[in-house]
Amino acid sequence: MNDLPVIFILIFVAASLGCYGAYWILIFNRRANKIVNRRLDLAQSLDSSSAVLETLRRERGFREEGSPILRQISDWLTQTGLRVQRTTLSLVFVALSLALMIVFSSLLGAGLLAITLAILTSAAATVFYLSMVRSKRIFAFTEQLPDAIDVIIRGVRVGLPFSSAIGLVAREMPDPVGTEFGMLADELSFGLELRAALENLYRRVGQEDLLFLTVSLGIQSQTGGNVAEILARLSQLMRKRSEMRLKIRALSAEGRASALFLSAFPFLLIFVINLFAPKYFDSIRLSHIFEPTVIIALGLLAVGNVIMYRMVNFKY
Repeated sequence: MNDLPVIFILIFVAASLGCYGAYWILIFNRRANKIVNRRLDLAQSLDSSSAVLETLRRERGFREEGSPILRQISDWLTQTGLRVQRTTLSLVFVALSLALMIVFSSLLGAGLLAITLAILTSAAATVFYLSMVRSKRIFAFTEQLPDAIDVIIRGVRVGLPFSSAIGLVAREMPDPVGTEFGMLADELSFGLELRAALENLYRRVGQEDLLFLTVSLGIQSQTGGNVAEILARLSQLMRKRSEMRLKIRALSAEGRASALFLSAFPFLLIFVINLFAPKYFDSIRLSHIFEPTVIIALGLLAVGNVIMYRMVNFKY
C-alpha cells in the first residue's frame, strides 16, 4: 500500500492546525485585548473629555456650515466614519482621474471625451465607495442601537441618571455605537441640551431610527413620564423595523445582483473585445457619430441604474 497520500493528508492537517493556532495567538487574542472603541482609546492618551471630543470631531470632519447644501454634504462625509482629511480625499480623486484619463485615452483616443469620462467615472467611483462605507456603518449602528437602548433602560431602572446611563453605553459597547454615544454623553456633560445633542448624534450617524429617539426623549423631557418604559417600547419598535429591513434586503437581492451585472456587462464586453481584437473598434472610433452615441449610451445606462435603484430601494 502506498502511504504517500496519507502523509500528504497528515501534512495538510498539521499545517492547517498550525495556521489556526498562529491566528488564535497572534490575531484573535490581540482583538480580544483591544480597546472597545475609539473614544476609550483616545481617553487613555488625552488629558480631558473636552480634548477627546474635539479630537473625534476633527477626525470625523464634523463642522458647522453656513450653507444648508454644504452642511448636508459635510454631514454625509461625516457619516462615513472615515478618518480621512478632505485634502487627501481630493488628491485621491485627482490621481484616480488622471489614471482613468490615460486608460480612456488609450481606448477612445485623446480628447475631450476621454477627459470627461475620466472625471465622471472618478466622481461616480468616489461617491459609490463613500456610499458603501456609509451604508455599512449605518447598518452596523442599526444592529447595535436596540442593545444600546436596552443598556440605557437597565441603567435608568437601577437609579442611574440618564447621562450616566448613556456613558455606560459608551464604556461597554464597541464602535460605532460606543464612540457616538460617548460623544453624546460628553456633549450632555458640557451643558448641551438633550435635544440638540441628539440632533448632533443624528447628523454624525444618519440613521433614521434616531429620529424616533430624538422625538421620544424630547417629548418626555417636556411632558414627563417613565423614560424606561418609553425606551423599552422604542427598542421593541426598532427590532421589528430591523427584521423587516432584513426581509426586504433578502427579497430584493436578486434585483440588486441583476442591476450590478447589467451595469458592468457592457464595460466587461468592451474590455474583452479589446483584449482579443485590439483593432476591432478602430473603424467605429473614426465615425462622426461615435462620441454622441457613447454619450447617449452612458446617459441611458445612468437612467436605467436610477430606475433599478428605485425598484430595489424603498422606504419601509
